[in-house]
Amino acid sequence: MPERVGDIGEFGLIRRISDLLNREGIRSERVTLGIGDDTASFLPRSGYEILVTCDCMVEGRHYLPKYIRPFDLGRRAMALNISDIGAMGGKPLYALISLGLKAEILVQDIEEMYRGFLTELNPFGASIIGGNLTQSGNGVFIDITLIGEVEQGRAVRRSGAKPGDAIFVTGYPGQTAAGLQLLLLAPDKSKLLGHPLVQIYNTPSHRAQLGEAIAKAGWATAMIDTSDGFLGDLGHICEESGVGAELFQGKLPVSENLREAAPVLQRDPYDFILGDSDDYELVITCQPQNVALLRSTVTLCCPVPLTEVGRITGAAREMTLIMPDGERRPVKPASWDHFRFNKD
Repeated sequence: MPERVGDIGEFGLIRRISDLLNREGIRSERVTLGIGDDTASFLPRSGYEILVTCDCMVEGRHYLPKYIRPFDLGRRAMALNISDIGAMGGKPLYALISLGLKAEILVQDIEEMYRGFLTELNPFGASIIGGNLTQSGNGVFIDITLIGEVEQGRAVRRSGAKPGDAIFVTGYPGQTAAGLQLLLLAPDKSKLLGHPLVQIYNTPSHRAQLGEAIAKAGWATAMIDTSDGFLGDLGHICEESGVGAELFQGKLPVSENLREAAPVLQRDPYDFILGDSDDYELVITCQPQNVALLRSTVTLCCPVPLTEVGRITGAAREMTLIMPDGERRPVKPASWDHFRFNKD
């Protein structure tokens, strides 16, 4: 009979996790103390700034447990933290993971979740160096603190955009939102698990390698990931930089998968692109004279679509969507808010 967390207890689970990390994870030479003491410790690198981010995922709020494998859940939870480090132009180094678990959860599911964490961390040579376990009452939660580094003075912030800058976005925003809606509205959800948009929702891709390359090249004036949705996160750039934005609807990238799914969902595909959607793409601003250099940096780094979708204006916090016929529509940033009552 498969073991459950309640069968082996907290310290038995810690030993299982530690053994798995020793077998399958990567231990950095700069980690002087990992799992097994009151704290972990590492040696920072001279000439680099330390980046720290944290994010959590709560069962029923951020993921649907019946429709995601533990391995994919681990990947998704780690990817969203890696995305934050990458959006600053940094590289992830060390993770601390706190889990709230129910006693009846299978030990093998926790091990698979950790394999998902490692699948995202190992390509960077990053390590899991600590964390915490507790019993949760109503559902599982995953809370990750991720530590990274960026060359001193190279971090790309939200606050550097200037009027006249071009606005770019990577990939195809809106796909995860459509994937979630497909899951929520389908009468037989099990048949949808292989749908490309549902797969993108369950295991979105980060752009951390690209963010690091852009930071090193120095062509971006501001950068952010689309964890709150393309329009919402562009709004964060506008707010922090004291600028506005003009977007051209005809230039917004629409994937074929989204274009096909939109009629089924009885929605305009642009509703998904401009609404809440945790895609973890990058929004990048760049001076006009450096656009070709930015494109070259992206081409040399990764096979990622990069689309110019608008420009930064001097009208602070004002955002305008320009339609194909030239009509100008004011738009407001729509981003994820955990405390809005109209959220599912």
